[in-house]
Amino acid sequence: MTAESPAQTVQRLFPLLAEGKSGEAAALFADSVSFSIPHPPGIPWVPEVDSADGMRAFFELLQTHVQAKELDLHQVVAEGDDVVLIGHMVSEVKKTGRDIDTAFVLHTTVRDGRITRYHLYEDTYAVAKAYFGD
Repeated sequence: MTAESPAQTVQRLFPLLAEGKSGEAAALFADSVSFSIPHPPGIPWVPEVDSADGMRAFFELLQTHVQAKELDLHQVVAEGDDVVLIGHMVSEVKKTGRDIDTAFVLHTTVRDGRITRYHLYEDTYAVAKAYFGD
């Protein structure tokens, strides 16, 4: 059996999240995770994360506060252990009913078959506007 590539490991994440399988998604992560999502203060779904358990908590918080509507993955760039996903997503903030409509880049690293880095870059203004209003 051939080992899964880092890109294949990362690309398994989104279907699991779309099905609400936070535990299975978190199982893709290593015991120690470098996590970063720059965000406006007061956004309730971005906790401090440093482990697979923290990733599960993040995914559960995200599902509590945000409903994914669209995810378009435009490009996957893989080099060694690093995988960068470039795309566009639309999510509804449940509290306000407003959409977060943003391009995104997700930089991940996979070592020994587990994700060790999850750094998401998105339009923080769009996040703030959808959550806090104008």
